[in-house]
Amino acid sequence: MSLPLLAWPGALAIGLSLGLLGSGGSILTVPVLVYLVGQDEKQAVAGSLLVVGLIALASALGYLRRRELDVRAVLAFGIPGMAGTWAGAWSSAFIPGAAQLALFALVMAAAATFMLSSRAGNSADARAQGEVRGTLLKQVAAGLSVGIVTGLVGVGGGFLIVPALVGVTRLDLHRAIGTSLAIITLNCAVGFAQHVSHLSGRLDWSTLTIVTLIGVVGSLLGQHLADRLPQTTLRKIFAVALILLATAILIESAPRALHA
Repeated sequence: MSLPLLAWPGALAIGLSLGLLGSGGSILTVPVLVYLVGQDEKQAVAGSLLVVGLIALASALGYLRRRELDVRAVLAFGIPGMAGTWAGAWSSAFIPGAAQLALFALVMAAAATFMLSSRAGNSADARAQGEVRGTLLKQVAAGLSVGIVTGLVGVGGGFLIVPALVGVTRLDLHRAIGTSLAIITLNCAVGFAQHVSHLSGRLDWSTLTIVTLIGVVGSLLGQHLADRLPQTTLRKIFAVALILLATAILIESAPRALHA
C-alpha cells in the first residue's frame, strides 16, 4: 500500500516532535494512522508503538553519541516502564477500539495541559538551582505509571517522561530528552510485542516502514534544530495543536465508544 500524500507531512511531524522535544511522536502517530492512512484503532495503536519505537531508537543513538543520555536513569525508569507497558497492552485487549481512541484523546489533552502549565517550564529551573534530587522509588513509580499509559493507548509517554526526568532526577533538559528517547524505545518494544500477540488481522508493514523512515528524517532534523529554537515556545505551540487535535478525535470517537 502506498502512503497517502497527506500522511507524509504527518509522518515528518512525528519525527520532528521526537527530535525537538523528546516526546509527542506517538501522540501524532495514532491520528496519522487512523485518519490519514485509514487504519482501524487497534492496528493504529500497535503500529504506533513500532513506528515511535524505531524513530526514538534512531534519535536516542544521536544523543548517546553526544553523551546526552543517562544510562542509570534509563534503567530506573525503563525496567518498571516495560512492566507497566506489558500490563497496559494486555488490558487493552478488553477495551473496544473506539473507547481506546477516546481514552487516547483524553491522554492527549492531559499532555497538552501539562505542557502549558508552569510546572513543565519551571522544572528545569529547579534542577539548575540544585533544588531537586531524584530518588529511586520516585523514578520506579514514574516509570511504571508511564508504562501503563504507553501499553494502554499506544503512546511513548515522552510528554510525561521528560518532565519527570528533569523534576525527579538532576538531568538538564537535553540529557532528559535523550534519556526519554531511550526509555520510549524500551516501552514501545514491549508494548508492540504484546499488542501484536492479540491483534486480529495483519499490520501494513509497507506503510509502517515508510512512516518510520520519514519520521527518522524528521527526528534528525529536529535534533539539529533543538539547540537553535526556544523550547518553551515550541512546547506551547505543540500543546495548543494537541488540544485542537484531541477535541476533534474526542468528538469523533466518543459517540462510537458510548455505543460500543
